[in-house]
Amino acid sequence: MTSQDGRLDEKPRVAIRCQDNSSVGVTFCDRFSFDADSVHYAVELRAPGLTARVNEVVAWIWDSDLTTFLEELAADYRGWDGERTWQTNDRDLTVSAVFRSSGYVGLTWALQPWPQAAGGWGASVTTWLEAGEQMTSLAADIRNLLAREQP
Repeated sequence: MTSQDGRLDEKPRVAIRCQDNSSVGVTFCDRFSFDADSVHYAVELRAPGLTARVNEVVAWIWDSDLTTFLEELAADYRGWDGERTWQTNDRDLTVSAVFRSSGYVGLTWALQPWPQAAGGWGASVTTWLEAGEQMTSLAADIRNLLAREQP
């Protein structure tokens, strides 16, 4: 399940809660931009005993877009075989998707800032969403949050 926080006193955010376990989730927040070539945002993962955050994930205009990846998953609501994967150019955020025969998509959200650095860290959580409406809603919410033009 996804939700956009529409309160006026806070910056926009998209929260994704796992259908199977609502204590597992991912939040996209704190979007900002320095120039017309990129959008920066934070990603937070949470699960029982885990909280992880990368403060500056970067989406470059020439990268394969996360929203396009999510929209393609939503369009294939009848399912697919195997795993599909997307990652940022810097490889600090990776999303892997599998389809469950019951009509749910498992999205594994993996954070690994500075993947080439010695002593780095990584964390991941898996959220399960309904393949149809919930995936479509997630794709639209992420597209709105990461849009280059912000009010």
